[in-house]
Amino acid sequence: MNLELKLTDTQLQVLTHAIQHTQGRIDWFPEHIKGGARQKVIEALYNKALIDKSGDDCYCVIADVRLALGGQPDTSEPESMTDVTPPSSKSSKQAQVLAMLSRPEGATVPQICATTGWQAHTVRGTFAGAFKKKLGLEITSEKTKGSDRVYRLPAVSAS
Repeated sequence: MNLELKLTDTQLQVLTHAIQHTQGRIDWFPEHIKGGARQKVIEALYNKALIDKSGDDCYCVIADVRLALGGQPDTSEPESMTDVTPPSSKSSKQAQVLAMLSRPEGATVPQICATTGWQAHTVRGTFAGAFKKKLGLEITSEKTKGSDRVYRLPAVSAS
């Protein structure tokens, strides 16, 4: 593996410590990294495919990164865990909204706000950001006179 990625000092410290002290398990952060900043470091390393999830809330440095940074691969775990995908919650707000949009009658912004507790601008932002840009979903909308705009996910045909 060619490690020509740009890593922050913190990311490099976390990876190096994991390789040298905890057999690749990420469980240490510099003293100044607290709370949400720790999660951001984990997310950045995960998105760069330098670590993988290994159980509940446990992340490990992948074998190729260990070797590239001078460590030894841990023979007690599989060589590659690239098939691991983050678990998705069936009861998440995003899943609830997608279920509402998948109904034949669709959903209005006020209905989604009532279900999720979100404000209207958050609902519309989720449509544009998470659903359209990240998930690539096409959301249709229809406005009839005297009622709220109805949003739907087009039905997928089984042809």
